[in-house]
Amino acid sequence: MIEISSKLEGKTFGLFDLETKLKPEGYMIGGGWDYDHGTFDFKIDEKDGYQFLRVPFKAVDGSLDTDGVMVEIMTPYLLSHKYEDGIDREGNIGNLSASFNQFAEPEDPDAEFPQDYIAYGKSLVRDLEKILLG
Repeated sequence: MIEISSKLEGKTFGLFDLETKLKPEGYMIGGGWDYDHGTFDFKIDEKDGYQFLRVPFKAVDGSLDTDGVMVEIMTPYLLSHKYEDGIDREGNIGNLSASFNQFAEPEDPDAEFPQDYIAYGKSLVRDLEKILLG
């Protein structure tokens, strides 16, 4: 994980407004959100796993499932997930479980981030600042 300092840190936005501005730019709400925090993820590449720019946020008044919720942006960071190739080596899964757990667990959820994408990740953060701060 590589943190990228940003002028967005500590700024507050309406979650709906963020979604409206960021989704057309290629960002999506990350799968690990909860009622009080979440992330916007931008997939940079799928080279030997997945490389993301992740922009975390937390609710500052209410929960994320509330209309009009305001969120505070936290420090963006670059993240790499490396997934297992091929068959599940454990094989401890039944038919019922398989219907819900279709995706492999990360082999290394905090894999080393490729150096050639760090500058690109920093430029994505600068672009976000322009989009959100004007």
